Amino acid sequence: MSITAGSYTFGPDSGRLLIHTTRTGLGAKAGHDLTIEVTRWSGDATIDTAAPANSSLAVEVDAGSLEVRTGTGGVKPLTDSDRGEIERIIREKILNTGRYPAITFRSTRVDGTAESFHIEGDLTIVGVTRLVTVQGLFAADRVRGSAAIVQSRWGIRPYSALFGALKLSDEVEVRFDVGLAAKD
Repeated sequence: MSITAGSYTFGPDSGRLLIHTTRTGLGAKAGHDLTIEVTRWSGDATIDTAAPANSSLAVEVDAGSLEVRTGTGGVKPLTDSDRGEIERIIREKILNTGRYPAITFRSTRVDGTAESFHIEGDLTIVGVTRLVTVQGLFAADRVRGSAAIVQSRWGIRPYSALFGALKLSDEVEVRFDVGLAAKD
């Protein structure tokens, strides 16, 4: 199926929005590379196949809905207790979801083709807005892509433990794989 011009919605019912983290530092062997899933989010896209520059995208994420799905590496396996503690730290110390409950993305420029496109837009995290680029492609009836997010650009200090010997890499990767539903 090829994409047709129109307005579309998407969210957790039609796909996944994942955050992948890696570890660094002298104590990296003790930590885990994480896959974190956003469980509450929604998106709207307007696609103009004749003039991609007229296309647009908006996504809103409930910042409190991040759940640790997997943790690879580390000296010992990631436990349910570890997952809960990581999720608490993300909510309370990293994203401060009490004060900043939403993460938003609004496109400012779209170009490319249906087969391969990139979207530039404003990403707002913890009340700070910065420009990011999303790379993507349409494959069958799915839209897939990713963006690299450098946390410090938003004033987020990457998580560290063991007196700084174990650190989360400053760059995290956000990946998506969604199906689009035409708006009624």
